[in-house]
Amino acid sequence: MNESILNKKAYDLTRNKEIAQTILIAIGLFLVPLFIPAILQAVLGSTNVIASNSQIIVGSIVNTGLIMTAINIGGLKKLLLFASLPSISAIAGGYIFGPLSVVTVYMLPAIWIGNLSLILLVKYFFVGKKAKYVASLVTASLVKVAIIFGVLNMFMAITLIPSSGAVASTLRYSLGLFQIITVTVGAVISFGITKLLYSK
Repeated sequence: MNESILNKKAYDLTRNKEIAQTILIAIGLFLVPLFIPAILQAVLGSTNVIASNSQIIVGSIVNTGLIMTAINIGGLKKLLLFASLPSISAIAGGYIFGPLSVVTVYMLPAIWIGNLSLILLVKYFFVGKKAKYVASLVTASLVKVAIIFGVLNMFMAITLIPSSGAVASTLRYSLGLFQIITVTVGAVISFGITKLLYSK
């Protein structure tokens, strides 16, 4: 992917709006995984259905941030930073994966690559090539999920990560089905944001 596409943005923003958007996305990608699960558990209780499924809420917000990064943030360094922030924050917080956080550390590179692929493919197809939003997001989302879930199964095959039992089942849901759900929700939210803020 050439540098011009990496720096390209779908919408023209003033300097102040661009800075504000960058700060908001950065804060969201880092603070949401770090604090929202803990807040939900403290307010609603750890057994509450919403608190116990905080990964869906957090993941949807994070994927919204990643997609918005692709749409209107330029520069490889920023894209790399934003792709890695959420998973580092989630592991540091320890709430989303709970006792599985240690095991999930092995998956960090795959999650980073998956997030980066989502950003780069949306930027390439939707921003760079002006492809349809839905087609761009479907392609980028499938690649992201395939990378993360594929690496998970590879690690299970070589027994780096448990391949059976409750741990394996939880990881397959968290890094498979939940990824599909959250990236889909993120795509819908991002579409709404762009229509609300940028459509004339």
